[in-house]
Amino acid sequence: MNIILGASGQVGSAIVSNLLQTQQPVKGIVRNEGKGLQLKKQGAHIAVADTFNLSALTESFKNGSTLFVITPETGKGDDILGDAKKSLANIRKALESSPVKKVVGLSSMGAQYDKGTGNLLMSYFLEHAFKGMDIEQTFIRPAYYYSNWMLYLSAIKEKGILPTFYPVDLAIPMISPIDVAEFATEVIEDENNDGNIYELFGPRAYTSTDVATAFSKAIDKKVTAQQVPRSQWGETLKKAGFSDDAIKNFIEMTDLVISGQVHAQGKGTITEKTKTSLQDYINQAVKHIN
Repeated sequence: MNIILGASGQVGSAIVSNLLQTQQPVKGIVRNEGKGLQLKKQGAHIAVADTFNLSALTESFKNGSTLFVITPETGKGDDILGDAKKSLANIRKALESSPVKKVVGLSSMGAQYDKGTGNLLMSYFLEHAFKGMDIEQTFIRPAYYYSNWMLYLSAIKEKGILPTFYPVDLAIPMISPIDVAEFATEVIEDENNDGNIYELFGPRAYTSTDVATAFSKAIDKKVTAQQVPRSQWGETLKKAGFSDDAIKNFIEMTDLVISGQVHAQGKGTITEKTKTSLQDYINQAVKHIN
């Protein structure tokens, strides 16, 4: 049985669908039953468990063989890094009493750094959470998701402005989350990737201006990328529901990305490129919402 943590998220739900299409047994773990209804209709088994609830997590792992794991992140806790550690400790304990023999972890680019990277430290914790366990371990480090920009769609449509924390001409690696899900599905099904760390890129790096241009073409309206002044970052994130601790870690991560101090590891990892372009993804995403 393939067990998918975060099964109601964009990557997790796509992995569930992909596995079902190839007749693989799948159990999706969700935090409340309502989030699993659509997956259940597709034919997946569903378990309700929070990573802070060890007993529920242990029960949900009982008949598993492979576990796809993410570090849950809400941006609302008072100690988001501490919460990530607690979640991963519970996942490890649940694994220790389960038949699961393979873990595939969704990490992030920059996970090789062990301090000073804000939110990215959650991925470092993930990649080290199961050290010493007698299970196969594979980790996937994707680039920045195209889908993150969809959060600004209402502002884009109303004002023709794409807010961005990055300098508008800063190019960073980006990728389609659907491509990430397809790659993760292949890794789950492949029996020959133990110990591998994959760094996953889209076709090329893009700037915020490139993203604005993609939205311009998708909605047939002029869209301009506009960097949020650094003095307004905290206020902007607060309005989006971030806690003070989440704001601190987000800003720490973003500063490092802008300075160029966070990047792919390269040596010791396997680099893979996916095919979906930014424009193709934005076109489909806007069409789906409309």
